[in-house]
Amino acid sequence: MDPLAIATEATRSLQGMSTELTARIPQLLEAMRSVGTGLELHSTLDRITRTAAELADARYAAIGIIDSTGEGLADFITYGVTKEQHERIGALPDGHHGLLGALIHQPAPVMLTDLSSDPRSAGFPPGHPPMRTFLGVPIRVGAEIFGNLYLTEKRGGREFSLADLNMVKILATEAGIAIGNARVHDEERQRMRWIDGSVAVTTALLSRGDAEDALSVVAEQARRLADSAAGIVLLPDGDGGLEMVAVSADDPSGLLGTVIPPHSPVVSHLLAGEPVFIDDSATDPRMITEVAPRFGPSMLLPLKSGDRVLGTLATPRARGARRFTPAERTLAAQFAAQAALALVMAEAQRDRERLAVYEDRDRIARDLHDLVIQRLFATGLMLESAQRNAVVPDVKVKVGQAVDELDVTIQEIRTAIFALQQGPAEAPAGLRTRVLRELGTAAVPLGFQPSANFVGPVDAKVGELTGKNLIAALREALSNAFRHARASRMEVVVDATVTLPDGRPAVRLTVADDGVGIPEGGRRSGLRNLAKRAESLGGSSSYGPGLGEDGGGTRVVWEAPL
Repeated sequence: MDPLAIATEATRSLQGMSTELTARIPQLLEAMRSVGTGLELHSTLDRITRTAAELADARYAAIGIIDSTGEGLADFITYGVTKEQHERIGALPDGHHGLLGALIHQPAPVMLTDLSSDPRSAGFPPGHPPMRTFLGVPIRVGAEIFGNLYLTEKRGGREFSLADLNMVKILATEAGIAIGNARVHDEERQRMRWIDGSVAVTTALLSRGDAEDALSVVAEQARRLADSAAGIVLLPDGDGGLEMVAVSADDPSGLLGTVIPPHSPVVSHLLAGEPVFIDDSATDPRMITEVAPRFGPSMLLPLKSGDRVLGTLATPRARGARRFTPAERTLAAQFAAQAALALVMAEAQRDRERLAVYEDRDRIARDLHDLVIQRLFATGLMLESAQRNAVVPDVKVKVGQAVDELDVTIQEIRTAIFALQQGPAEAPAGLRTRVLRELGTAAVPLGFQPSANFVGPVDAKVGELTGKNLIAALREALSNAFRHARASRMEVVVDATVTLPDGRPAVRLTVADDGVGIPEGGRRSGLRNLAKRAESLGGSSSYGPGLGEDGGGTRVVWEAPL
């Protein structure tokens, strides 16, 4: 509404009013000025409740914000109620019953001399401060009912007057304009945060090579932007359900690996590319997983790029937290679409890089076969000829040993050539094979082949989820080693016979080297990633002295339940 129209309406309301009201006009104008100051929404609401209480000389004030359904309250901002009183009262009113609920459905000014005598009153919960007199007026933002402004307990035991009611009505009009401005500002600020988050996700995904790390980036950014208790990425599990494969949360235990079964009512919508919004995960009958009772309002957003649905992004808030606003839902859906596009682009980039690696491996294999083996073979023939012509027995023995070593070296190079030419689909999918494949890949940048030792039935006992995370942990440890350790020896042990302190059977990965160790004050991001991955499965990760003299180097121990 135009400020001139507000002033005109206020003047009309004041005409014919009492001398008391006329005398309080300066106070009203100061209150209107105070309400219109600032653009941050929650600060504006706090300022309105305080100003209204001061204007009407009330002990308590509150604003009940109507939720998107128009049936209850999404938020309840109070003034005059202490922190200790809030704790004694417990949950804030939801607006579904009592006088507050009646005012939602009948938004009109109400003035009562005794709350308890009104038939619409449902009483107060234990610990609630006594309240008798009551004044309530609706707050409109344009044509929309935003909520209601409530005042209780006129000081000195007095009753609210018509002058109080008229001044609060004028203040509520100004409050509606201030709230509208603050909402526009807040939504614009939110929009910029989500846009910045989308840019950060795209940049991070295109600068990282690991697909699992890419999904973790999406989960972490979504959790931060949505102000949620967790950020979760779910992918199709092959049986028609959705599996949680990346989790960002303060308490991730029990989340990673959880599957939403195909018969869940939400799965068909998500796989069809439709978002699902939940007001309370703990009570919604559509949420049938065992982790649903841990959360409240949730957004389940398809990661959709074009006609392709890659998976789902979930951002559940804690139980009792406020619901997601329409603006937040729209921004989150746009973020999910942008994240899906970034994931597709990152996948294409990894495919190009993988193709370049395979082409390079083919070239190396050809060079090894055509150049190195032939030269070694020729050198072996020369040594055999020298051995036959040697006169000194010791020389014959030494030359013979050199020829044998060359034969072994040629055989090892041929094995390496076979491994370089082997495609990823041609190798068995067992954990032992995957570990050996990672070590073979790491041998090139390391400059030597790490040794491997397996204890227990590794392939038979270690589950797919734990095995996948163990390989990722091994890759992280190897990456840290060839980037920072400057090692000349490395030992890798995978032990499937260990037991965690709580008695659960587990697998332990140990990666030890004789490098320079971890410097004081050095970066620990890789070690934090290892710990986070283990903790999400209910395990742990630690590090200590390595294989070098006096404990030089680093030993990383990573373990998780089978």
